[in-house]
Amino acid sequence: MTAMFALPSRHPHLSLDAVWGYLAEVTDALGVGLESCTVDHDTPVTAYVALDEEFRAHPGCDTALVWNETHGWAAAIENHSDGELVVIRYLGGDTIAPPADRVSRFITALREGDEVTGRLRRPSLRTPTGPADLEIVLRQRTKASW
Repeated sequence: MTAMFALPSRHPHLSLDAVWGYLAEVTDALGVGLESCTVDHDTPVTAYVALDEEFRAHPGCDTALVWNETHGWAAAIENHSDGELVVIRYLGGDTIAPPADRVSRFITALREGDEVTGRLRRPSLRTPTGPADLEIVLRQRTKASW
């Protein structure tokens, strides 16, 4: 009789594997690697993606793409005085996990100086749950484009 064993997850919670899988899709579309990412497992779950290129409207500033399970994606710059991240635009939409190509187009538009892409106000797309049901949300993401 053969015993059946489940392969171990990379992370203690399967939902975090789903977060890292989604981040892999997004970073691939952006042309950066997962080594540019960090994930905070607290509630709300958040992710940070360091970007190599600056936004035309913010020359000389380090840039990042940030994500959380409540608001989805946002573009941010690093404040020169204290190193804190300052969100400049939220992607918005109807899901915290839009297709990777949509996220890439959002960042490309900001790099090119588009000042109307995205939204200034933070959207509230869902109630944070921490890792509890993120796997379901991330696996059901829409394939809609903008």
